[in-house]
Amino acid sequence: MTDVQESPTAIADFGGTGLRPGDEGYDVARGVFNQMIDRSPAVIARCHSSDDVAAVITHARTMELPLSVYGGGHSVTGAAVVDGGVCLDLRGLRTVDVDPTGRTARVGGGCTWGEVDAATQESGLAVTGGRISTTGVGGLTLGSGSGWIERKLGLTCDSLLEVQLATADGRLVTASDTQNPELFWGLRGGGGNFGVVTRFTFRLHEVGPILLGGLLMYPAAMAGDVVRFYRDFIAGAPDEVCGGLAFICAPPADFVPEPVRGQPVLGVMACYVGPVADGYQALGPLLEFGPPAISMVQPMPYVALQQMLDEACPRGMRNYWTADFLGNLPDEAVDALVERAAQPVSPLTQINLIPGGGAISRVPDDATAFGQRTAPWNVHYLSMWPDPADDELNIAYTKETAAAMEPWTTGRSYLNFIGDEGSDRVADAFGPTAYSRLQALKQEWDPDNVFSHNQNIRPAP
Repeated sequence: MTDVQESPTAIADFGGTGLRPGDEGYDVARGVFNQMIDRSPAVIARCHSSDDVAAVITHARTMELPLSVYGGGHSVTGAAVVDGGVCLDLRGLRTVDVDPTGRTARVGGGCTWGEVDAATQESGLAVTGGRISTTGVGGLTLGSGSGWIERKLGLTCDSLLEVQLATADGRLVTASDTQNPELFWGLRGGGGNFGVVTRFTFRLHEVGPILLGGLLMYPAAMAGDVVRFYRDFIAGAPDEVCGGLAFICAPPADFVPEPVRGQPVLGVMACYVGPVADGYQALGPLLEFGPPAISMVQPMPYVALQQMLDEACPRGMRNYWTADFLGNLPDEAVDALVERAAQPVSPLTQINLIPGGGAISRVPDDATAFGQRTAPWNVHYLSMWPDPADDELNIAYTKETAAAMEPWTTGRSYLNFIGDEGSDRVADAFGPTAYSRLQALKQEWDPDNVFSHNQNIRPAP
């Protein structure tokens, strides 16, 4: 590990440590979730404080070097690392301070959701977090934040109270409803376009620590009937009923009959955010429909629910994602989705159909930068495979499946679920009114587009 202050490109006022090509640990530190990404920063600057973050930003801007920000490294675009530039590494900022009386948590910018869940659940509290425990807090929150319990608690950004932000000109500022409120609006859905958040403050909610939850599995031949039933069931379900549908291949696990392992199935993730006894009643129709070939719904710790998909989404696979919001889900749309989703080209591929409604839909569209709050469905096409020789096959499958669903899309997308699909796709995700407002905000806080290695919002002309 190199002392960055002793290098020819010394970073002034930097108290952290750095890694350069050839240093021990460099290749591990530059690795990200998506194995298709192989980038080599000139330096990985591991920050130990908010002042370190500001110093690294100032250095990158002064030296006119491209800048990336490494939080969890989970973005499918590999935004955490940049070739030949400065990787601002937040993984040294990983403290979680919980105030159980005030029901708040102060969370370092480099934390993962597994770390946050573990700390908040000690007091029976939580905030909507990522569906994979290794997901970074920063990327998820700034992209608005979708998670299993969003129908009950809203998006992650809906529980955000305050951030400390390092800006493009090297200042540390606070953004909240009362301090820099327009910036705070933009940070709730606008991604990492306006600065680097070194600390998040969240409002916490009573959750668990034991919930009724788990996975139901149905054979692919039943998928159409199950999706139609779930569509009608969730439309009338209370906010406490959360979860979603996942077209997957059955894992090679002991609980799966051997002939079914590796075969396409429909999984239903179900959970109830409330007393377990109430959960059995609310989920009753779902638990009885079919019935499922396999049911793993049971009382379980909330942290276990949050980690259920970790093994199904291993780090180091090749990934290609895209996503859309659906305006409706008629029978024709169900048939189109099932026809493609039940024939994956990789056993690791997932297509997730996530219901909207509940607390998400009761927040006005213009309250945060993220809109599209009334869309009834968010569909995430998540292709994973290990062999580079299969890249073309898997990418084509993903694109063709998404294209088959286009007649029912709203034209908008959740940016945390898509790859690098161009500036028009970013603009369309927000809609013209919100995007224009975000461009004006970008012009105010980052007119030189220092923070551009992301789902980029260009400054207003």
